[in-house]
Amino acid sequence: PTSSIPRVKLMRALGVGSIEEAYVKLLEAEANPLEPSEVNDTPLVKLPQVDLRTLPIPRFFEREPGPCLTSGVVLGLGDYINASFHRLTVIDKDKFVIRLVPRHLYRIFNENRARGHDTPIAIVWGTHPAFLLAAASSPPYGVSELAVANRIMNGGLRVFRLGNGVPAPVDAEVVMEGYILKDAEHDEGPCVDVMGTYDTVRRQPVVKVTAIYVKPNPLVHVLVAGDAESSILMGFEKEVKIWNAVRAVADVKAVRLTRGGGGWLHAVIAIRKAVEGEGKNAILAALAAHPSLKHVIVVDDDIDIDDPYEVEWAIATRFRADEDLVIISNVRGSSLDPAAIDQSIGLTTKMGIDATKPLNREQWRFERARIPVRINIDEVKLE
Repeated sequence: PTSSIPRVKLMRALGVGSIEEAYVKLLEAEANPLEPSEVNDTPLVKLPQVDLRTLPIPRFFEREPGPCLTSGVVLGLGDYINASFHRLTVIDKDKFVIRLVPRHLYRIFNENRARGHDTPIAIVWGTHPAFLLAAASSPPYGVSELAVANRIMNGGLRVFRLGNGVPAPVDAEVVMEGYILKDAEHDEGPCVDVMGTYDTVRRQPVVKVTAIYVKPNPLVHVLVAGDAESSILMGFEKEVKIWNAVRAVADVKAVRLTRGGGGWLHAVIAIRKAVEGEGKNAILAALAAHPSLKHVIVVDDDIDIDDPYEVEWAIATRFRADEDLVIISNVRGSSLDPAAIDQSIGLTTKMGIDATKPLNREQWRFERARIPVRINIDEVKLE
């Protein structure tokens, strides 16, 4: 399966033995965040001058305007400390243009701007995977992802305070201190998003970097938009919320936000179906739990949802479009969907496919034929 290696790495980083344990650990961390401890010492050293062009910030795609940092976590200071991923494109030796979507950092930026202030930030590049996972999550406004990360790390996260008042992880490889300027904008894009397509060019805020701190011989983390690691990191917390919502209406075995859907637009869900209608209930629960979802496929628990062949086989043998198809028109989806009716707000049409076996039919008709294999290893001769 295309997503197995990043998932194994994620489980190892979280210290769990299964994806379900990882789901529960993240849910518990969001429900019971723990503020990290603050220290004065750090192995990071301040560089003598700020020049973003000396950092190994990659430019992967041919139409992108310049080096684009996609794996940096931005810590923003407002009424609390928010941590989130944002595209940061280099536009000068000490400036980025930042993509701010209308979420928590956007709100902090606008509140600071209304007070006449720039927004103090830290850009953290290269740190513990649990910190990255927390930064990719969406706890309620006012709950710091730093505290979520610290709970995931069992209280092991330590931070130090930058000159602008923003805390940053002590174990980070590179930390950039700076501000989102209240009154400066620049064209952002065209940059590639999680779907592997170019996003719209927009006027976006400018970040001024005032200091750069690095570890000796730093090892930084790079994300390629649309690859497997990017998809899992972006979508994992949404997968958790889908799993949590679906288990309220059906016995859920597994959930995947798929690679082809960018870890964002497509979900496949396996349930242990007990009564008719549970497949459609699972579809509706998933769409409510992750509003950006566009297409949902629900299958039985005998289907390996990490194998696209098996999922397609389930649709071919267990799905009837006149009975098992759910279509919802003119609903809010994702601005990352290039086929949306109105991409600026993500207005789109959503679809659910209930590819579970009908319980009122003879079940043997839907079983996959197997070839029995009986081998006595003692009788096998290798010549």
